[in-house]
Amino acid sequence: MIVDKIPAQWRGHHGKYRYSATRAEVAGRVWDRISEIYLREVDKRFEEVINGVLRRATLRPGQQVLDLGTGTGSVALKAAPSVLPGGNVTAVDISPEMLALARQRGASIGVSNVTFLEGRAEEIPSPSGQFDAVLASLSLMYTIDRAAAAREIARVLRPGGRLVAAVWGGREQADIVLLQQTAGSFAPKPPVPGVGPGALADPVEFLEQLERAGIRARVKSETTGFDFDDFSSAWDVLAGVTTVQLPPERQQEAKAAVRAKMWPDGDGHRQFSNLTQFITGER
Repeated sequence: MIVDKIPAQWRGHHGKYRYSATRAEVAGRVWDRISEIYLREVDKRFEEVINGVLRRATLRPGQQVLDLGTGTGSVALKAAPSVLPGGNVTAVDISPEMLALARQRGASIGVSNVTFLEGRAEEIPSPSGQFDAVLASLSLMYTIDRAAAAREIARVLRPGGRLVAAVWGGREQADIVLLQQTAGSFAPKPPVPGVGPGALADPVEFLEQLERAGIRARVKSETTGFDFDDFSSAWDVLAGVTTVQLPPERQQEAKAAVRAKMWPDGDGHRQFSNLTQFITGER
């Protein structure tokens, strides 16, 4: 497995990297804090979405693939065998802690054709025209500047290259978004507006940004799901990091609001049903 940081020649690419470094670093620290629980509890619950992205990508041997917002590496490590022999996956994320866990996972299963890089969608640390496919599973909702991300995705794709992304629907159709937005309404406003789990519930503007960048994209939706045994386990996994800095009384208010909306009949097992929008396009 190949391990690296942002290549020196791409630090400050187009002179923009330092401009939003502070906001990106803040976001990276948030993901750092949940990296362990993400690996242990979240990745397995997102397996349906991951498989949906890979199925639509139709990867082939010899291809060069970018996994944008790799997190703890689930998409990259599943994609890696599909492009052998001769192909490679570049896995990019803003969280050093998540990348460290992804590297450990890759080493433990002997994956040798994945390169892990620290970076972000608005400034992808790769040369132009490098990739046959860009994959982004549940990551583009958290991008600070999606117009810049669209331009960067187009830049790194080869002519005929393919984008496959997954984003959640809105809170009315995706239980995970309902829980996280309800809990998040009790926390201070995030430093960047328009970023979060339901930020691309209406993907029309992003599709227009992709088209202006040179990628004709479309959306198809399907319902995916996962479950939790009880309220407490769902709260700890999906809302704990959002509310950990709240005063105790405010945390209790947030918990009560989520219980009232999602466990109205009392505690117990709950199936989460989530509208998942798959964005596919070609350059």
